[in-house]
Amino acid sequence: MTQRILLIDDDPDLLKLISMRLRSDGFDVACADSGRKGLAMVDSYQPHVVVTDLRMDDIDGMAVFAHIKKTRSSLPVIMLTAHGSIPHALEATRRGAFAYLTKPFDSAELVREINSALLVHGEEDSDDDGDLNGGIVTRSTVMQEVLSQAKMVAKSDTSVLIQSESGTGKELLARSIHDASKRSSHPFVAINCSAVPESLLESELFGHSKGAFTGATKSHDGLFQSAFGGTLFLDEVGDMPLGFQAKLLRVLQEREVRPVGSTTSIPIDVRIIAATHFNLEEEVEAQRFRKDLYYRLNVVQLSLPPLRDRRDDIPLLANHFLETLAAAKGLGKKHFSAEALEYLVSASWPGNVRQLQNIVEQTMVLSSTHVIPAKLVQNALKMDAGEIQSFAEARDNFEREYLAELLNITQGNVSKASHLAKRNRTEFYRLLHRHHLDPGQYRSRRQAN
Repeated sequence: MTQRILLIDDDPDLLKLISMRLRSDGFDVACADSGRKGLAMVDSYQPHVVVTDLRMDDIDGMAVFAHIKKTRSSLPVIMLTAHGSIPHALEATRRGAFAYLTKPFDSAELVREINSALLVHGEEDSDDDGDLNGGIVTRSTVMQEVLSQAKMVAKSDTSVLIQSESGTGKELLARSIHDASKRSSHPFVAINCSAVPESLLESELFGHSKGAFTGATKSHDGLFQSAFGGTLFLDEVGDMPLGFQAKLLRVLQEREVRPVGSTTSIPIDVRIIAATHFNLEEEVEAQRFRKDLYYRLNVVQLSLPPLRDRRDDIPLLANHFLETLAAAKGLGKKHFSAEALEYLVSASWPGNVRQLQNIVEQTMVLSSTHVIPAKLVQNALKMDAGEIQSFAEARDNFEREYLAELLNITQGNVSKASHLAKRNRTEFYRLLHRHHLDPGQYRSRRQAN
């Protein structure tokens, strides 16, 4: 595997020289001419080593290192520093930076440090590709909790109900549970209950004998038989017709099926994993889903978070889809621009991971360069300008809520509120005026009480 090196330096000549040397040594190199751009590329480019200048105008190397240390602690960082900044570089290495080199340096020395970093961090980095549990790509804490639960559940034969929004990857999670279970050597069989007409559902699941109905020219094994010894995944079980739910419950209780048109029951040995985008408790209360079947399926419940609640996974997922699609379609390697990545991360994603995959494929195919621009992402998302708050709007909202809370706590006492905010009274009054907040209204509340 070609090792990816991210270079961050605001000196274009130095960037060019270093990148040429590293590429001649067989590395895949990406360059960023500012700390801000470099940080944006960490998630999209997924480097194995970061080499960053210490002194830069917008965001310096220490800030770059601090961010990487916080978000990807295992990623080695090598600092480049002028002689006068050595104390800062030493402080960075004390905090965990891999090494520092003083300018001017021998490029061969940089190559040696990079190879050392790859050697030391290689084993750890090989586990950091985000590809977990049968293809589930994540570094999100909330997702890791779900996967930890799934690993525990996989060890048993317990029925599982996955209750999550559409497009979150319910089948992928079900398959990963199967692959980690003692049934992994047997079939994993999936059926979308909402896609099969009620008249065919019994035959599809239980099978039928020859002549059972018009067109049944031969006997047919149902999915319960096809999944024997393995796992049967009932996707969108919440859409299962109420009349058929009693038949399914009987099969699960008696552990045998009777094919349509047959007088003989057949033993079954399957593990059931069901999934739905509905809240089945509410469906039970509304009498659209049988309570006894719900309890039979819901022995252990797992819930996959929507994509909007795991935004730190979006760059990782986007990069994963780019690599997968490039390999499948025989296309060259591409990556999103920093601005495009910002749009992806801030979008609302009602269609979750499935929607993100579609957007990535669309923009990848339409991009005429190896860098996918923000405009393509905007067009693909059909973004409404009011859908995402700007930074200024978000900051103003925070300020307004913060000031209002201070006034509420101090009951309109500006001196106390400004002291809590660690601002002088003149500046505090200016902030109140900007946000049209009247301290008197909070004092009147106190008097009213």
